[in-house]
Amino acid sequence: MDFIVNKETKTVSITKEFAAEIDLVWDAYTKPELLDQWWAPKPYASRTKVMDFREGGKRFYAMVSPEGAEKWVLQKYTSITPKTNFKLFNAFADADENLELPGSDWDFNFSGENGTTKVSISIYNESLERLERMIEMGFKEGFTMTLNSLEELLATLSEQKEAK
Repeated sequence: MDFIVNKETKTVSITKEFAAEIDLVWDAYTKPELLDQWWAPKPYASRTKVMDFREGGKRFYAMVSPEGAEKWVLQKYTSITPKTNFKLFNAFADADENLELPGSDWDFNFSGENGTTKVSISIYNESLERLERMIEMGFKEGFTMTLNSLEELLATLSEQKEAK
């Protein structure tokens, strides 16, 4: 996995390859029943309240601690090119979807070849302060754990698909 922080451009770039077909990886990023199985660093869990994966749609979810504390996030989908790319605006929020600004713009790119899928993510932060806060909060370590959980889920789903 590549993880690059560029303070000049206020971006984080992440690239990871998965040993899974692009259709399966795309589904893992775009279907709430799959997202909730991996989109949180352990021991946290992701719980989607609303998800409408379309341009102009949103995902509203909570990161839930083992003690049950919720940290809400609102993601608004701004662009979708099926199986290739989607973009969203991401911001923390309260339980009523009131945003805690500034937020960040996420750009997800997918490419597949010979049963391997590469996902490249670019995260642009509206402010340097937000970028630095992300890093201080342990974003790299947390997102690494999250992507490792995705890798495990994809392996399980691929095995189940082959067994059918």
